[in-house]
Amino acid sequence: MTTVTITATGMATTTGTTDAALLQLIWLASPALPIGGFSYSEGLEGAVEHALVHDEASARLWLVDQLDLALARADLAVIAQAIPAWRSGDLARIVALNGWVLQTRETAELRQQTEQMGRSFVEWLRTVRPELIEGPAAAWASGGSARTESSLTYPLAFALAASAGSSPVRDGLLAFAFGWAENMMQAAIKSVPLGQSAGQRILSALTAEIPAAVDKALAMSDDDRQAFSPMLAILSARHETQYSRLFRS
Repeated sequence: MTTVTITATGMATTTGTTDAALLQLIWLASPALPIGGFSYSEGLEGAVEHALVHDEASARLWLVDQLDLALARADLAVIAQAIPAWRSGDLARIVALNGWVLQTRETAELRQQTEQMGRSFVEWLRTVRPELIEGPAAAWASGGSARTESSLTYPLAFALAASAGSSPVRDGLLAFAFGWAENMMQAAIKSVPLGQSAGQRILSALTAEIPAAVDKALAMSDDDRQAFSPMLAILSARHETQYSRLFRS
């Protein structure tokens, strides 16, 4: 587990991670990144439509459950395994993990989200951080001969970016989970709808749960990893034909 120390200035720092490296991870996971994350609610809008989420308390419970039962067991677990695979240039492992993400997206709009955001992330990297998509390990991300699936999914694209440098894998997962939480909090504010203060209380609750979710993801093997969220899948499928929508998922 990563060690936290207090510097002379009173600021907490993480052993093995410089300030610049940590800020880089936070930047890569930010909902403000121009890759389209703000346009997806990942089933939350469907839950609002069917009155499963209707106020601050129900939104908080829904998102905490989604973090623990869906994100930790699937995308976070994939990223935990993909970062070292990118660092070692293990393309076979990357192909397998990417294929798992595509195969376990249970609806068309959830698959569309991970493909679109992955594609946009790679294009953004090509413009802003081109050094991250150079060399043999990233050839597949650019559409090289090793490519066997339709596109690089968002978790694998994020893992590619997070693999630069030597930051602990756990820090990458913490940043990704917080970026997800920020984005979902904003989706709750828009769709329930809720006020800004309610949104911040939800974000606080999610932040408190993120470390345990990350540790769960880090401990998962291939056999443990799963994407089985039946209610989320049903709501996502219904959302595809929902009459009035703010979000693409």
